[in-house]
Amino acid sequence: MLTVVLFFLFFSLFLYVLLAGADFGGGIIELFSLPKNQEKTKQTIYRVMGPIWEANHIWIIILIVIMWIAFPEYFNIFVVYLHIPITLMLLGITIRGVAFIFRHYDAVKGKSQTSYNVLFKMGSILSPLFLGVIFGGLVGGNINLHTTGANLGFKEIYIDGWFNTFSLLIGLFYTALCTFIASNFLIGEADDEHELNEYRKKASYSTIVLVLIGFIILLYGYFNEVAFVLDFLENPFSLLAVFISGVVLIPLWKMIKLKRKVWARVLAGVQVLLVLSAAMLAHFPDIIITSTKEVSILDGVAPDSVIFVLGIALIIGGSVILPGLFHLMKSFQLIKLFK
Repeated sequence: MLTVVLFFLFFSLFLYVLLAGADFGGGIIELFSLPKNQEKTKQTIYRVMGPIWEANHIWIIILIVIMWIAFPEYFNIFVVYLHIPITLMLLGITIRGVAFIFRHYDAVKGKSQTSYNVLFKMGSILSPLFLGVIFGGLVGGNINLHTTGANLGFKEIYIDGWFNTFSLLIGLFYTALCTFIASNFLIGEADDEHELNEYRKKASYSTIVLVLIGFIILLYGYFNEVAFVLDFLENPFSLLAVFISGVVLIPLWKMIKLKRKVWARVLAGVQVLLVLSAAMLAHFPDIIITSTKEVSILDGVAPDSVIFVLGIALIIGGSVILPGLFHLMKSFQLIKLFK
């Protein structure tokens, strides 16, 4: 049953990275659109995101609940030593959600719209940035556990673990990945050739930025002897996933050119799955790397009785949630089969 729990843990992570990433990326695309294109982009984003944007965040809730119940020792380190970037991430999500609603449903369309637009764009960047920073903090080897007996202050314990070059680079990488996801998804929602070309350009630029930041992360990690990067470069499965993700870019761009919207989205999702798999496989199960030791997610697992009940609950819940989500997305034509 532990395998079932782990499956739902990483499946929830994948869906959140993909679906919420597409939402975050929409705001980033709007931010970097020319003034003459921003209103059109804004309306397209609302039409696509409006029906399901809240549903996307169910996956991070499931993710947190699974960690809290099944992997309490891992969860403890996660929420104690990285509580600052977690709070900032949640603040970004909240600001973004509030602005998203009010800029469309505010009874008075006045100067407040400018504030809502700014807050929406800020939240769209802050949320993925700090999500990436959190992962960078987990694997960067800079977390200082206060149980080591060293005389450490607030900065060493709660800030140095995530506020560093490596974590910030990971944050930028995920921000670029969100832009990449959103660009490819929005291509299928363009109403005219001009809008289609705009999203194509955004997809091209975000792909280039994504590759460059990924290369910089590997160089930085290699020369600074970051354990996660060194293990990544020595792991054949991670390298294979990266290689396949590069190869998949070829059919992805072909599908975009041929306007095969469904296949373009599927291949963009495959890209995300490959990138996420490469990162997870590099150091599993020791996903937390501190300054003194590596912490396995399997350390301090909940009792078998808890894991069994949780696994059954996830199977039952998944059989209800996934068909419902599919129906929701299909009803609003976000899943367009055989087109």
